[in-house]
Amino acid sequence: MTNSASQITSTSSCSRSWSVSEDSLRRYVTYASERCIQELLSASETSRAGGGDGWKVLTFENGVEISKRRSSSLHVFRSRWLLQSVSPEQFIVVANAIDAAKQWDPDLVEAKHIRDLADNLSIIGLRFGDASKPLFKKREFIVYERRETLDDGTLVVAVASLPKEIAAGLQPKNSNSIRGLLLQSGWVVEKLEDDSCMVTYVVQLDPAGWLPKCFVNRLNTKLVMIIENLKKLAQTCPMDKGM
Repeated sequence: MTNSASQITSTSSCSRSWSVSEDSLRRYVTYASERCIQELLSASETSRAGGGDGWKVLTFENGVEISKRRSSSLHVFRSRWLLQSVSPEQFIVVANAIDAAKQWDPDLVEAKHIRDLADNLSIIGLRFGDASKPLFKKREFIVYERRETLDDGTLVVAVASLPKEIAAGLQPKNSNSIRGLLLQSGWVVEKLEDDSCMVTYVVQLDPAGWLPKCFVNRLNTKLVMIIENLKKLAQTCPMDKGM
């Protein structure tokens, strides 16, 4: 981003925020989300191939595969699930940052759209309260969400945090919260016969603050199980709701 497109302002001796033009923000998020989409598709293709690329299968039970891959000190986790009698169109309605956050933790305090950058590209704020699980207790996340339909009908939703400086410029941090980072997450939804679909979900989360890495990685494995809750939610969605 050029100097004319962004202005750096000091908010305190310990933090900074970047005031970024709408055009620069859109270009950055488009580029970052494209990389996230490609990583999600790669994880989905690796899963279909039955392993490789550093993924280690942790468990396979009742048709659900959960795998992990090391990435620095925080693992990336992936689940893959065949959803019978749930169409991609049904599932994609609930496969969004806000509905997913409600499945992560019922003590979600606030979830709001901060800004729409395009029809399929938004900035969203999530805030969790005192009663939340340790991974989310007093945490907030400023994320982008991008939704794409590929030529073969595969649906992809990419969700990840904005850099802290850009996020601070869009939404000042709540004084009682810790701003965590959703390093990468999202869904790849592949259409099958009989109105069924195969869903691959990937997540890597850094809650920030002090939590043992082993504790974070252990709780991260539970996040990939939100597909089951989203499946139940999707089954209640009318087919004509659309995307």
